Formats: sequence, structure tokens, C-alpha cells
Amino acid sequence: MEIARLYEIYKKHPSVQTDTRKLNSGDLFFALKGPNFNGNQFAGHAIEAGAAFAIVDDPEVVKDERYILTENVLDTLQQLARFHRQQFDIPFIAITGSNGKTTTKELVTAVLRKKFRTYATEGNLNNHIGVPLTLLKVGMDAEMVVVEMGANHQKEIEGYCRVALPTHGIITNCGKAHIEGFGGEEGVRKGKGELYDFLRENKGTVFRNTDLSYLEEMAKGIPEQITYGSANAWYIGKTLSGDLMLRVAILTTGSETTIKSNLVGEYNFPNVMVAVAVGRHFGIDVNTVKDAIESYMPDNSRSQLLQLGSNKIILDAYNANPTSMRAAISNMQSSGLQRRILWIGAMKEMGKDEEKEHKELVEFLDRYSWDDVILVGREFREFRGRHKWFADSAEAARFVRDHRPDASSILIKGSRGSRMELLLDALKSE
Repeated sequence: MEIARLYEIYKKHPSVQTDTRKLNSGDLFFALKGPNFNGNQFAGHAIEAGAAFAIVDDPEVVKDERYILTENVLDTLQQLARFHRQQFDIPFIAITGSNGKTTTKELVTAVLRKKFRTYATEGNLNNHIGVPLTLLKVGMDAEMVVVEMGANHQKEIEGYCRVALPTHGIITNCGKAHIEGFGGEEGVRKGKGELYDFLRENKGTVFRNTDLSYLEEMAKGIPEQITYGSANAWYIGKTLSGDLMLRVAILTTGSETTIKSNLVGEYNFPNVMVAVAVGRHFGIDVNTVKDAIESYMPDNSRSQLLQLGSNKIILDAYNANPTSMRAAISNMQSSGLQRRILWIGAMKEMGKDEEKEHKELVEFLDRYSWDDVILVGREFREFRGRHKWFADSAEAARFVRDHRPDASSILIKGSRGSRMELLLDALKSE
């Protein structure tokens, strides 16, 4: 079926679903396939559950006109999303980077929603399926769209840009994340830089952090660059000390404006500053920007401060790589908190650098004095030194349950695959 014809069906049934468990009557069901699943097998169930149509790529499951046969369901989903995107002449802001993508997306969206009807990536739907699903949720009343783009290999961001057609872009940073797929730090910059490449070719606009010199080199040739940072930028700010929660003074608005965020850690400074830059660029008053950022409450294990009995918990266990690990540990060291404890989970997708990065991380944390350290994951086995070590988070959680800290400040940090939330659950349990 031609995409234009499918789009007419979509306009009548604008709710798209890829999971029959979440299906509502009247939805369009796209029968996606993966290494361990085949959505075509559930097409009949989707129709029985009330789907208006099932888009499939296996002719054997087609029973009647409610089944739409395509060559490849994923390609069709992406083409439909691109077609829908082309109906809009409004800003589409793409966000990628090694660290801080989701926090930046949430802050930027919170600011924009103060003035514009803004649609944004929900949760962490930032991959080859999540990006088109995000676009297909954009209503015709949209005034702004914010699209998060995650990637772990070359050409991935390039593909997302061909679907989302961003007009504006943000690269938060290029650190040591997914280096197994990117082939090293230079590969990370090349992969994330595909967003800049698209904007350069299509006369788009970038919001660029002047504190990261490599972004200036990467952005060469892009005529419109809105800059932010601690110096030499359109929008300049500085962090204010004396509080565990990040406070930022905005210095380029005629008079100094202080923003008291609910985010832990100075490493969130650029995330706040880009939200300021985006808001001000689109004509939002600085006090409105301030209100939006101060009202944002982090969740989903990102830069959260929790109080559990007498213990303060800094929960930053949604993801981890060498860059974000060092930032979190440095922030903990300089926090002024008493009785400081680290619960550190292994970093995933390190590839050939796995041993080196985990060894260097332990050496880094050993520069400082801690009251206790727990390392979790086989990756730390040979480098645990004098610290407590457990092969997995379930084993570590059992230890925590039997040896609960008291009146302590605890940083919980690790990759999702390390499941460090189990240690928090153990601390919560009776």
C-alpha cells in the first residue's frame, strides 16, 4: 500500500500500537519483528482486540481487508512517520548525546510548554521504533516537537534525522558511551555528529555548549548557532555552591537570575543552560523559564535525591558510562555530605575497553576517601581492591538487607544492565 493511502487511514485512526497488551479499540497495529519475536503472529489477536487495521509483512496471516500487507513493517512505520512529519512547518528539536539526553529533553519540554503546544518523546522511546512512534503521536495542534535520539552505532542518528527532519538540534556531549558499537571516542563523535551533518545540509539551527570545545569543531559550517555555557556564549550561567541540589545563576538577562533546580549534581549545569537557551531563543521570558525548570522533578532513577529514614540517597542508576560515572563520583566527593557511601554497578557496552575502563574507574574513586564502597558486576572482579564486591546486584542486595547503613549519604550509580535498583529495594524492605 502506498504511504499516502496508509496516511489517510492513519488520519482516521491516529493511535498506533506495536504491543497488543496496550492495544485500544480503533488503534492501528504494526506487527514489528525482532530477534526474539514476530508481531505477525499477534496480528489476529490485535484484530480480535479491536484494532482497526493490522499492518503485517507475512502474507500467510492476512485474512481480510483489515490486514494491510507491506514488504517490511518497520520500514512502513518509519515512512508513515516521515509522511506525518512533512505535514508540519514548525520547529522540530532533536536531542542526542552520550549523557543527559533525557534530562535535557524533559527540561526543554517543560520550558517550551509554558508558551507552546509541545509534543515530546515519552520516557526513553528514542530508538528506531521509538522515534517514529513519537512522531506519530504529534497532534495537528502542535507548535513545537522535541525528539530524543539514542544511538549505539554509526549511521543510526542519520537514519532518525531522515525520518524526523529536525529543524533544530542539540548534542549534549560526546563521552565514553556505547563505545563498543561506535568503535571508540572518535566514533562516538562521528555518530552523534550525524545530527549536525543533517542540520548543516538542511540549513538548520544548533544549540551549542561552548564549554565543550570539540562541539565547535563539529558544528563548523552551520550558519545559525545559539550558544550557551559558562563563558563566550549568548546565554551564560554559573553554578552556585552551598547546596546539594544544583543552583544556577543566569548572567545574560540584564540582571542575574537564580534557578534552584531539583537536580543533584553540577554535571546537570549544561542541561539547565540549554533549556534556558531554547526558551529564551523562542521568546519565553526568563522568569517563566526559571519557573519551568524549578518545577521539574526528576524521576526514573535520574539525578534523584531520596530520603530513606536517616539515609540520603542520590539515585542515578538509569545508565552509566565512564564519563557520567566520574561526574557523579566527583559530585559526591565535593557535596559536603557526611558518611559517604558508593554503590557502583558495572558499565555495559564497553567492548574491548571493558577491563581498562573498570580498572581506571576504581583508580579514580580511590583518589578520595569513602566510608564504604560496594562494587557490583563481574567487570569489577579483578579490580575490587579493598572494596566489597558482588558478582551481581541480587547478591549485593542480600548483603544490603543484612547490613543496612544508617545516617549515611549513598550514591547508587550503574548501567541499567547492572540493576542497581535492587540495592535500593533492599534498603527499603522491612
